[in-house]
Amino acid sequence: MPRSAEGGRTPVFASLSAAAPPAVPPAPRRAPLRASIVIPVYNEEQNLPALYARLAPVMDALAGPGGGVETILVDDGSGDRSLEILRELARRDPRVKVISFNRNYGQHAAVFAGLDAARGATAVTLDADLQNPPEDIPKLLARAEEGFDVVGGYRVDRQDTAFRRLASRLTNRLMRRILRGVEFRDYGCMLRAYSRPVVDSMLLCEERSPFIPALACQFARRIAEVPVGHAERAAGESKYSLWSLVKLQADLITGFTSGPLRAATLTGTAISLLSIAFGVFLAIRRILYGPEAQGLFTLFALLFLMVGANFLALGILGEYVGRIYVEVRRRPRSVVAETVNLDYGLDYGLDGGGGAEPPA
Repeated sequence: MPRSAEGGRTPVFASLSAAAPPAVPPAPRRAPLRASIVIPVYNEEQNLPALYARLAPVMDALAGPGGGVETILVDDGSGDRSLEILRELARRDPRVKVISFNRNYGQHAAVFAGLDAARGATAVTLDADLQNPPEDIPKLLARAEEGFDVVGGYRVDRQDTAFRRLASRLTNRLMRRILRGVEFRDYGCMLRAYSRPVVDSMLLCEERSPFIPALACQFARRIAEVPVGHAERAAGESKYSLWSLVKLQADLITGFTSGPLRAATLTGTAISLLSIAFGVFLAIRRILYGPEAQGLFTLFALLFLMVGANFLALGILGEYVGRIYVEVRRRPRSVVAETVNLDYGLDYGLDGGGGAEPPA
């Protein structure tokens, strides 16, 4: 994590708690764990009981000589009873940690908050919709413990709609072009494992719109993929709308490559050269055939082409400028309103639940 001028950790996300007193005692040393399972939650009250019922045996099986396992559930400003259910799960099982945002900030902000609080040697991310089975977590963890920095799951026999599969195919193709040398087949699968060095490196980044699977590949030496199951959503609706997918594509392009800017420059140069050549052609034609060969509609078509290309270039430039604007404001990725079962909150800029009962 980044260090402040006083030598303390700079929190990745902020807290709603009161200002810290002048002297803060040092945070307790974090006990090592084999793995931390990070799960973002947004309006998943129907899926949470079944999720825990399937996740608890996995945590039991993974606990052993290599250390225990914790599950960090991040409530991303849910409007249903998700937070109440999470509080109850944390009360019954101390391995369950809860972070609650004051409003919705998005899936990747929630995952970052969970990674920042994770104590495990390996962090595993998972969706709460049960489309990826928790029972596949040991497969990813076993590969990670072989020395792989990032282990991605690729979904076998996907149960998504044709539109979602098409969007995923486009995203995968785009990421393979951007991240040359990284041949993941499925960047959209949330079931992934990250080694502790990769997690720490990602937490040093202060981007406000990160795409975590691609960001992790920037810091990984060895990557692997394993097949994982996929099922239809057990209950509820997908949180990714068409606009969310379009925004994700824009974030991927502007966050990991400047290729569109170079493409706009090359396109503008080509159109300028063609315009000059066409102007010479019209001048020669006028000399040879007289003023009746005006080609007025041809000129209009060429003008519209140049105006359209100009607006396209401005739009691409605007995407990058907008991203710069978001970054330079340096606002926190998220604001934590409450934590449960986290006894090291001060070290992370959290509200510091410390295992206490949440406020009524």
